[in-house]
Amino acid sequence: MLEGIHPLLTGELLLRLDEMGHSDAVVVADAHFPAAALGRHVIDLPGTSTPDVLAAIRSVVPLDDAPGLDLMESADGQVLDVQRELMSAAGTTPDATRFVERFAYYEAARAAYLIVRTGETRKYGNALLRKGVVGHPAA
Repeated sequence: MLEGIHPLLTGELLLRLDEMGHSDAVVVADAHFPAAALGRHVIDLPGTSTPDVLAAIRSVVPLDDAPGLDLMESADGQVLDVQRELMSAAGTTPDATRFVERFAYYEAARAAYLIVRTGETRKYGNALLRKGVVGHPAA
């Protein structure tokens, strides 16, 4: 056990986050997301929500320069409650967030270093976070 580490950050998750370099991406995915088909490294955290896992990751990973966060655009283009929660968890705003069409989002996720699949069941509850430089605040 470690002190000061969010309890959702498992040893495997911390290892993968540590392996990531500047601008590498981690996708925090809902339970509907095709993580196994798209990801090179996939970690399952059943019973968790995407905003909670994203907040835990943000406790140890800085955001890259804006837009450091991509969200999957909803079918009608509306910003959903889960997406507002994800922006809050990431510490960003709608202006600093990129909303990406579904299939383009899948392509971006395919290039991500890591996908963390949660138990989130709300649609469009996915976030792609790019890692900033550790120890240096984003501009």
